[in-house]
Amino acid sequence: MKTKYAIVFICIVALVIIEKESNIISRVSDKLIQRQNPVQTPQTPVDYNTTNRAFSMFKLLLSKLTNANFSDLLDDQENQAWSRSGGQKHILLLATTRTGSSFVGEFFNQHGDGMFYLFEPLWHVERMLSSVAESNNGSGGIYRDVLQGLFVCDFSPLEKFISPSPQDHVTAALFRRESSLSLCEEPVCTPPVKDVFERYHCKSRRCGPLNLTLASESCLSKQHHAIKTVRVRQLDSLQSLVEDPRLDIRIIQLVRDPRAILASRMVAFSSKYQTWKTWALDGQVPEDDEEVKRLKGNCDHIRMSAEVGLSQPHWLRGRYMLVRYEDIARFPMEKAQEMYRFTGIPFTDKARDWIVRNTQTTQGTSGIYSTQKNSSEQAEKWRFNIPFTLAQAVQRVCGPTMTLFGYKFVHDEKTLVNKSISLLEEKMFY
Repeated sequence: MKTKYAIVFICIVALVIIEKESNIISRVSDKLIQRQNPVQTPQTPVDYNTTNRAFSMFKLLLSKLTNANFSDLLDDQENQAWSRSGGQKHILLLATTRTGSSFVGEFFNQHGDGMFYLFEPLWHVERMLSSVAESNNGSGGIYRDVLQGLFVCDFSPLEKFISPSPQDHVTAALFRRESSLSLCEEPVCTPPVKDVFERYHCKSRRCGPLNLTLASESCLSKQHHAIKTVRVRQLDSLQSLVEDPRLDIRIIQLVRDPRAILASRMVAFSSKYQTWKTWALDGQVPEDDEEVKRLKGNCDHIRMSAEVGLSQPHWLRGRYMLVRYEDIARFPMEKAQEMYRFTGIPFTDKARDWIVRNTQTTQGTSGIYSTQKNSSEQAEKWRFNIPFTLAQAVQRVCGPTMTLFGYKFVHDEKTLVNKSISLLEEKMFY
């Protein structure tokens, strides 16, 4: 009789889990975690290996006792159900330099009090890896691990790459700290001491060096987390991150016309693109040059990542979105709404107001990273800043990438500078 009662009890619990799985599983996981790790600090990530095994064994036991396959019912939402707090979302904005990612990242940075946003934390990782000649040797896994830590509010993996090294989890060297509203508000923003220089200040207030423990606590208090990065080269390197049962990740890949990217980089990073400027004057671009090969490699990486995302493998199903910068520039509010809808996060009035203010400005911008733009004009500006010779060179080496994303080729200079001729195919990405 006791065995029968036990089976009946387990079946009842299973039915409750199916109906209210997120809340039940979250509470069970919290109890298991507290039992295994009675003391947790913001710098120490929670170990879910034991609870994951217990959960899998529980599902297996249910299927054997009831002749029902509960795994099929639970697997589709297992990641969300096993999150540390119900409804929490994690957004990863992937891009390359000069694609408008700083501008688009603000769509989430400006969400409001419920969002913890980080701007290019992987800058530190890339800088250190480059200094030891490891930037192309296993860097994808390192980037993934740092992102994984940050999404669960653990800054210790990132600390290893910050130079000079933080002292007692305090640093004055976090890259572009002022670009994150979360790091410029109390209690993370502490009053500066007398010897703190202006470069430690946030945009809206004066802050002292960043206490990463306070940043971690702020992160834990926020419902949603977003990270913008231009450092991840291959989407498939993030599979284990996406499959982490603690996270409910949505990946947005931002792309832009490669010709526009080159034109923008030649302005923003002038000293690094002297070779391209020389070719523009000479009227010839040697395709066997290392600079051209690098451009081709960048285009290929972007295309291959997009092909992975658009193919919707099981681990990315419902978690990947491709967005063209040109579409955002033309219809910023509509595309922002689409992105928010995709992430499952409410589109706030604060974010909406910021977009209105920063996409219709007629004033000049300040600095290459400015997010104040007349967005529709910005999308076409490059056509008058790049010589036709260089546009042709980009088309030759980045042709497959341009075709995938719906960017039209030009065959003469008149077409290039004729704004009445659109170089953008109307295309939907799913």
